[in-house]
Amino acid sequence: MTDALKRLSDEGVAIWLDDLSRKRITSGNLAELIDQQHVVGVTTNPSIFQKAISQGDGYDLQLSDLAARRVTVEEAIRMITTADVRDAADILRPVYDNTGGKDGRVSIEVDPRLAHNTKATVAEAKQLAWLVDRPNTLIKIPATEAGIPAIAEVIGLGISVNVTLIFSLERYRKVMDAFLTGLEKAKERGLDLSDIHSVASFFVSRVDTEIDKRIDKLGTDEAKALRGKAAVANARLAYQAYEEIFSGERWEALEKAGANKQRPLWASTGVKDKAYSDTMYVTDLVAPNTVNTMPEATLFATEDHGEIKGDTVSGTYEQARADLDAVEALGIPYDEIVQLLEDEGVQKFEESWNDLLKSTEAELQRLAPSEG
Repeated sequence: MTDALKRLSDEGVAIWLDDLSRKRITSGNLAELIDQQHVVGVTTNPSIFQKAISQGDGYDLQLSDLAARRVTVEEAIRMITTADVRDAADILRPVYDNTGGKDGRVSIEVDPRLAHNTKATVAEAKQLAWLVDRPNTLIKIPATEAGIPAIAEVIGLGISVNVTLIFSLERYRKVMDAFLTGLEKAKERGLDLSDIHSVASFFVSRVDTEIDKRIDKLGTDEAKALRGKAAVANARLAYQAYEEIFSGERWEALEKAGANKQRPLWASTGVKDKAYSDTMYVTDLVAPNTVNTMPEATLFATEDHGEIKGDTVSGTYEQARADLDAVEALGIPYDEIVQLLEDEGVQKFEESWNDLLKSTEAELQRLAPSEG
């Protein structure tokens, strides 16, 4: 059997799992995926934790202890989620050590309700880094307008960051600029730049979902010919921007001081439309020094029938730009769509967080000891 996941790794794509639960940790499943499926990192988000905690009884023991201490629901959630991230980080520690800190990383997100508050986001990032207390953690900060200065500040404190919810090319350039600003601040503070790592999570599938919906409304042959092209084109142009930013003078000065490049991470890589190959957002986005964080189904689909044909990004930029221009020419406005997707992304994570608060509160009440 051809080992597509190994080939993907050999092409310079780090394979991360976009999922985490206590059961995955305690059953040995995560360790098995690292050992057999070339998984070298884990990403989490509020939706992932909401699903994990609401299913099964894996959290009952900890919830029972938290209920006995009468902690607030928000403290309970942070204790539960940071415990999972800490345990996953320990399982991935050998990968972290073997890759010099590049991989073996576990991401945890700041409270999504703070997405439009710079100061609170910085404070939350510091608190999460302290709570998890593992060198192989990445703190996830959304790439909202308020998130951009927070990224620079947190990187400047020497905390490694996963910038999330990036949809637009313009915003991605701001993210890279914030990363470089953060490194410059860290350098001024005398911090070791080689200890600071970052990825920029560029979301893929949701771009096609939204644009295809509008293409289908138009219904013309010209429009239909562009179905399923926008998301990959957008991501490929993001990689072009990455190559440009991380080759200039500003970057070279930081690299000489020991800095690591902020890698592009392809997020939201599960294919939503059954008309497309279920490995499309993996096989069409193979490029050196990238990360692809996959839901489990996409990971196994790639292992089973993914065709890895080398770098599928470099040299595609002219066609990618033509595809996005053609979508715009149909009257589908790029700027409006990427802003809509960011707004929806923040809202979705906030809703998941609120659902998590409600379900955790119900569990704490159920398990609370009787008075006396």
